[in-house]
Amino acid sequence: MNVNPELQMKFMQIAMKYMPEGKAMLDEKGIELNMDDLQPMVNMLVKVMNEAYELGKEESNK
Repeated sequence: MNVNPELQMKFMQIAMKYMPEGKAMLDEKGIELNMDDLQPMVNMLVKVMNEAYELGKEESNK
Protein backbone atom coordinates (compact mmCIF):
# COMPACT_ATOMS: atom_id res chain seq x y z
CA MET A 1 0.00 0.00 0.00
CA ASN A 2 1.51 3.29 -1.10
CA VAL A 3 0.14 6.21 0.90
CA ASN A 4 0.96 9.79 0.17
CA PRO A 5 3.06 11.35 2.98
CA GLU A 6 0.69 14.32 3.40
CA LEU A 7 -2.22 11.93 3.93
CA GLN A 8 -0.10 9.86 6.31
CA MET A 9 0.55 13.02 8.37
CA LYS A 10 -3.17 13.81 8.49
CA PHE A 11 -3.90 10.29 9.70
CA MET A 12 -1.25 10.69 12.41
CA GLN A 13 -2.83 13.99 13.51
CA ILE A 14 -6.23 12.30 13.75
CA ALA A 15 -4.76 9.45 15.81
CA MET A 16 -3.03 11.91 18.15
CA LYS A 17 -6.28 13.88 18.53
CA TYR A 18 -7.92 10.82 20.10
CA MET A 19 -4.88 9.61 22.06
CA PRO A 20 -5.83 11.45 25.29
CA GLU A 21 -9.20 9.68 25.23
CA GLY A 22 -7.50 6.31 24.74
CA LYS A 23 -4.99 7.06 27.50
CA ALA A 24 -7.84 8.02 29.85
CA MET A 25 -9.53 4.67 29.14
CA LEU A 26 -6.33 2.80 29.97
CA ASP A 27 -5.76 4.91 33.11
CA GLU A 28 -9.33 4.15 34.22
CA LYS A 29 -8.55 0.43 33.95
CA GLY A 30 -5.36 0.91 35.97
CA ILE A 31 -3.08 0.36 32.97
CA GLU A 32 -0.22 2.81 33.21
CA LEU A 33 1.47 3.64 29.91
CA ASN A 34 3.41 6.68 28.81
CA MET A 35 3.28 8.20 25.33
CA ASP A 36 6.29 6.13 24.23
CA ASP A 37 4.40 2.98 25.19
CA LEU A 38 1.38 4.19 23.22
CA GLN A 39 3.32 4.91 20.01
CA PRO A 40 2.95 1.34 18.63
CA MET A 41 -0.82 1.64 19.13
CA VAL A 42 -0.82 4.97 17.27
CA ASN A 43 1.12 3.35 14.42
CA MET A 44 -1.40 0.50 14.27
CA LEU A 45 -4.30 2.95 14.24
CA VAL A 46 -2.70 4.82 11.33
CA LYS A 47 -2.38 1.51 9.44
CA VAL A 48 -6.09 0.87 10.06
CA MET A 49 -6.94 4.34 8.75
CA ASN A 50 -4.76 3.77 5.66
CA GLU A 51 -6.52 0.50 4.93
CA ALA A 52 -9.97 2.02 5.49
CA TYR A 53 -9.05 4.89 3.18
CA GLU A 54 -7.93 2.48 0.46
CA LEU A 55 -11.12 0.45 0.85
CA GLY A 56 -13.23 3.61 0.56
CA LYS A 57 -11.31 4.63 -2.54
CA GLU A 58 -11.89 1.21 -4.13
CA GLU A 59 -15.58 1.29 -3.26
CA SER A 60 -16.02 4.77 -4.71
CA ASN A 61 -14.52 3.60 -8.01
CA LYS A 62 -17.13 0.86 -8.48
